[in-house]
Order: sequence, then structure tokens, then C-alpha cells
Amino acid sequence: MADTAVGIAKEVTPSKSQLAYDWIRVRIDDGRYVSGFRLVLGQIASELNISVVPVREAIRRLEAEGLVTFEKNVGAQVALLHDTEYTYTMQTLALVEGAATQMSAPLLTADHIARARAVNSEMIACLDDFIPHRFTELNRDFHSVLYEECPNPHILDLVHRGWNRLKVLRDSTFGFVPGRARESVREHEQILGLIEAGADPLDIELAARRHRLATLDAFLAYQSEHKHPQR
Repeated sequence: MADTAVGIAKEVTPSKSQLAYDWIRVRIDDGRYVSGFRLVLGQIASELNISVVPVREAIRRLEAEGLVTFEKNVGAQVALLHDTEYTYTMQTLALVEGAATQMSAPLLTADHIARARAVNSEMIACLDDFIPHRFTELNRDFHSVLYEECPNPHILDLVHRGWNRLKVLRDSTFGFVPGRARESVREHEQILGLIEAGADPLDIELAARRHRLATLDAFLAYQSEHKHPQR
């Protein structure tokens, strides 16, 4: 009888690979591991007190399911979930943030410009030691300086909703396309130049809109190149 019980226990005990899979999957599902989160195999193995091999097997399984992406020289990351929702949010934000930026422009002072440029300088400084989450925080700080003076509260509310939704959908797009970060800071300076020069409001709006859509385009190109056939 005891031997039978031992046999049953062996049958129901999950493998180390399954244990690692379940552990990672739960954290993806409950939001602790957000989109773009780096999955460090050695760290996960240490937390589970197992070797790296079963963790690697779990990562490969999650990759096959489209929940994780793996890039040479970057490693494993939680995939961007809800791709369609992300696209819709970015498209909408491009429109409303572009409008809010051009409406704010005439109300921005030299102090606003200085603050925005200081944030952009900090973004440039952190490019070499790149941390996507921190870069995204600074990116939001930069843009908030440019759109917060928008006199239309309804448009401003839509901008806030868009940014808040992005936080739910992913931690940072720049984790997937770090090259986009360098382009982004250059475009920031171009937008500031237009505002300082008192450019036509439509030119400012279109520049802000193109800037937002360029990030979306970069990510969609990444997704197209790395899309798993089973996804």
C-alpha cells in the first residue's frame, strides 16, 4: 500500500520544468511580470532552487505560446500582450496628444522649455546604461510638460487616459526596440525647436503625432520580424 502511495506521489509531482513554467506564468498573468520585463534565467533558477536547465525549458515553452520573446544579446522578455489594444491606444494617443501639444504650445514659457530640455538631457544620459522602464518614466515626464497646459480639459483627459492605459498594456516599448530610444530623444528636440520658434500650430501637432506613431511603427516592425508561427 505504501509503495502504491509513493508511486502516485511521484506521478503527481510536477517536473522542475513545469514548476518553473507555472511560477513564471502566474507572474505574467497577475501582472507582476509586465510586458518587456527581462527574465533572467539564473535569478529565476536561484529563487526556485533549481538549475538553469529546467528554467530554460520553461522559457522555450512560454516562447512557443507567444508569452515570451527571446532575442540574442538581449535575452528573454515578457512579450507585449494585447497587441491590438496597444495599437489602438497608441493611434488614439497620437491624435489627442498631438492636439493637446499644439494647444499648449502658445502657453509654454521659457521655464517649460527648460524643464522639458532638462528631462530630455537626462534621457540622453541614460541611453548608454539603458533601463527601459526608467526611460519610459522620463519620456512621460517630458511630454507632460508639453501637453499639461492644454486649455481643453476634455482633450487633456483623453491624453491622461491614453497614458494610463499604456501603463496597463506594457511597461516599456523601448525594451523591445531600444534603438527607437535614440531616435525619440532627437525628435523631442525637434518638437521643442518648433515650439520655441513659434511654428504653425498644425506643424507642431503633426510633429507630435508623427513622434508617437514612429514608436508604434518601430514596435510593429519588431513584432513582425519576431512573430512566432504558432501565435
